[in-house]
Amino acid sequence: MDINLSTGEIAFRNEVRAFLQDKLPPQVKSGAAGSPSVFVEPEIGQTWNAVLHKQGWLGYQWPVEYGGTGWSAVQRYIFEKECALAGAPNLTVLGLKLVAPAIWTFGTEEQKRRYLPRILTGDDYWCQGFSEPGSGSDLASLQCRALRVSDAGGDRYILNGSKIWTTHAHHANRMFCLVRTDATARKQAGISFLLVDMNQPGITVRPILTMAGDHEVNQVFLEDVVVPVEDRLGDEGAGWTIAKFLLENERGGSCHAPKLSFDLDRLEQAAQSEPDGRGGTMAGDHQWRRKLARARLSAQALEMIELKIVSEIAKGRPPGPQTSLTKLLASNLRQEIDLLAVDLYGAGGLQLDLERPLYGADAPAPVHSRDAQLAAPRYLNSRAWTIFGGTNEVQAQIIAKSVLGL
Repeated sequence: MDINLSTGEIAFRNEVRAFLQDKLPPQVKSGAAGSPSVFVEPEIGQTWNAVLHKQGWLGYQWPVEYGGTGWSAVQRYIFEKECALAGAPNLTVLGLKLVAPAIWTFGTEEQKRRYLPRILTGDDYWCQGFSEPGSGSDLASLQCRALRVSDAGGDRYILNGSKIWTTHAHHANRMFCLVRTDATARKQAGISFLLVDMNQPGITVRPILTMAGDHEVNQVFLEDVVVPVEDRLGDEGAGWTIAKFLLENERGGSCHAPKLSFDLDRLEQAAQSEPDGRGGTMAGDHQWRRKLARARLSAQALEMIELKIVSEIAKGRPPGPQTSLTKLLASNLRQEIDLLAVDLYGAGGLQLDLERPLYGADAPAPVHSRDAQLAAPRYLNSRAWTIFGGTNEVQAQIIAKSVLGL
C-alpha cells in the first residue's frame, strides 16, 4: 500500500483546503467546536450541508447518477481528513451515509427518485429506528410488529411497538425502521426494513437526556402507525440483510483518526498555558504528556488501518468486517482523549451545565474557559461510543469470527 499522494491527489487536497478556508462559516466551525455530542444540532449540521450541496460536494460518497461527485476512495478520504483538520462539523450521517446507500442499493427506482434528492436538499431529515427496549446489541430479537393489511384502504403495514436511543428523532420527519413482519420465522428471517413518515398520528417521541445533559436520543412509540407497502425497502423478510449492509457503513469506511488527531493537537496546544498547580504548565507534566503520546500513537496506527481499508475499497472491494476493528479502536480512543481533556483542565473541567447549546451568544458562561467547559460534557457523552453502532463486545465477536477466523 502506497500512502504517498499523487500529484493529482495533492492538487485535490489543496482545492479542498482552499474551499474550507473560504467557505466554512465561522459560526458553523464554532458551533461544531462547542458541541459535546457526536451529532451536531441541525442548525449547525444542515447549514454546513447546504454549503456543501451548493458546491456539489455533499454526496461525495454517492454514485454520480444520484448526485455524487465521482471521487475516488482516496479523494473521499482526503476530503474527510481535511474537513476534520479544519474543524468542520460531522455530516448528518443518518441520511447521507446510512439510509441513502441502502436506498440506492436495495430500493426501487421510484424510491430512489423520491428520497435521494430530498436527502441532499435537506427536505428530509432521517432518524434510525433499530434498537428497542430489550433489543439493543441483540438487534435480531426486536419485537416491533408490522401487520400487513390489504383492503379498500390500500396495501400497507400497521406498526405497533417502540424504538429507543433514537438519535434526533425529535428533529426527524423520516425514520428508517426495522420491524418484525413474520413472528414464525427464525428471528433474522422475519425482519423487514420500512421507511416511515414521522409526521402522522400514532407516533410519540419522548426525550431521553444523557448523563451530559444533552437531548440527543429519544424513545419513539408507534401505535397503529401506517406505512404503505411501497415504502418497504427490499423484499419482505430482507431487513436483516439490509441492516448488516447499513451497519458496515456506520462502523467503518470513514475516517476517524484525523478528527481524533485534531482533538489531540488542540489539547497539546492548550497544555502550553494550562497551569499544573506546581508553578508550571501541563505541557511539562510528564505523566500527562506520556498519556498524550500514547493516544497520538494510537491515532496514527488507526489511520494506517483506515488507509488500508481505503486501499481495499479503491480496488473495488467492500469495507467488510475490518470496519468493526476501526469502530472498536476509534471508540476506545475517543474515550481516552476525552479523559485526557478532563485531566488537563482539572477542577476547571468539571463544570457541567445542563443548558444547551454550549456555543453562541446564549451559551452559559464558563467557569474557567470555553474548552474547559466542554470537557465534562464530552467525557460523559463519549461513554456512548462503546455502545452505539454495536458495543465493544459485539465488535470483538465480529473480529474474532470474521477477521481472525476463530
